[in-house]
Amino acid sequence: MAKIDVTFDSAGITLAGHLHLPDTPADGPRPAIVVGHPGTGVKEQAAGLYAGKLAEQGFVTLAIDAAYQGESGGEPRGLEDPAHRVEDLKAAVSFLTTRSEADPDRIGALGICASGGYVLAAAGSDHRIKAVGTVSAVDIARQFRLGADGTQDPAVFDGMLDAAAAARTAQARGEDPQNLTLFPETVEQARALGGQHGVDGFEYYRTPRAQHPGSAQFFTWASIDRIAIFDAFVAVPLIGQRPLLMVVGDRAVTSWMSVEAFQRAIGPKEIHWIEGASHVDLYDKPEYVGPAVEKLTEFYGKNLADVERLPGS
Repeated sequence: MAKIDVTFDSAGITLAGHLHLPDTPADGPRPAIVVGHPGTGVKEQAAGLYAGKLAEQGFVTLAIDAAYQGESGGEPRGLEDPAHRVEDLKAAVSFLTTRSEADPDRIGALGICASGGYVLAAAGSDHRIKAVGTVSAVDIARQFRLGADGTQDPAVFDGMLDAAAAARTAQARGEDPQNLTLFPETVEQARALGGQHGVDGFEYYRTPRAQHPGSAQFFTWASIDRIAIFDAFVAVPLIGQRPLLMVVGDRAVTSWMSVEAFQRAIGPKEIHWIEGASHVDLYDKPEYVGPAVEKLTEFYGKNLADVERLPGS
């Protein structure tokens, strides 16, 4: 499998990506899949893992860094802008349509964690995406407002909006707006703040298990009021009759969000449970990633093999 560094434009910002190409010969352009990373991740982590494994199955895949993060451009660094994250996925589709290796009529999308929400919004408004897959999907707005398990005290997010407002005022006055630190310093602090889900995230992002220097360690406070008014699931009905597969760990505290999105879909859809897996387990643990990739390969193989040309497809 070849992995090529690529760049392309997303609403005036240069994005960085890894284009994964299968080694096996092909008679013509192949089906292609855009792969988005979790909210704090980069293309070298979970997105790259899934992109590489799907390329081994014969798909052209493109793992990208979101604007303002990783190796992509954009200032200020660490901005999480949901609207631009959706635009980034559409820009990646546009880039794939320019590549001779990819069939522009057979492009799918895969979102992991926060990108699982963003990809639903992108697909709902971009008919070039013919098949939609998610792994551990969340709506970042629901996660910040309600917590990973949906039980967070509303006062927590209200306080974050206060901090975001104060940061905007500070910046207007030429003062340091500070940033929202995403991870505590120790695993014990992670457990106190987020239980086992917090521990799982800490172990993935802050230990040799999967840490990467390009991964986001903070969000700007301006990210928070952008996140507040976003809803990744509003556009789900607009996916229409294009197929949807949602892969979820049966131990994931975030699974309620995938279930909610799934219930909103009106076309061919499947929710596939991975036994024993937590939310973060599906990022990299072979015993869970293997079955997930097997299911995704089957899904994209079937739905990108011979795309039926239907209105809204």
